[in-house]
Amino acid sequence: MEHRIDRIKKQLHAQSYKLTPQREATVRVLLEREEDHLSAEDIYLLVKEKAPEIGLATVYRTLELLSELKIVDKINFGDGVSRYDLRKEGAEHFHHHLVCIECGSVEEIMEDLLGDVEKVVEKEWGFQVKDHRLTFHGLCKVCQKAAVETT
Repeated sequence: MEHRIDRIKKQLHAQSYKLTPQREATVRVLLEREEDHLSAEDIYLLVKEKAPEIGLATVYRTLELLSELKIVDKINFGDGVSRYDLRKEGAEHFHHHLVCIECGSVEEIMEDLLGDVEKVVEKEWGFQVKDHRLTFHGLCKVCQKAAVETT
């Protein structure tokens, strides 16, 4: 974890920002709960356990800054709640998600599935792609199995 914090600190410094104690507490929560797709409020409650003096507005500002610097990706799975996901080290693009419309589970696809699509978009439309997001909405294996068992 310390290696990742050091890299994030360097990313912030490269953009003339510091890794303040409040920012570090926020980053540590994101690293500790990397698989959870936490909302700002979830992050705030967890950060507050580490740094009781921190305010919700500070956590929001930190998340927005980390999002602007592409350290964190801000995502919405269609439920009206913004969630935050650390960008994987060395990742050129945001990773993809599978969202179950029945139970709400979220699975990640780390493989970049859209490289060829990007080339078509750039060639056919003359559009320079900088990033992309792909979220599939459907039924996870567990919910599919439960549906079959109840019929």
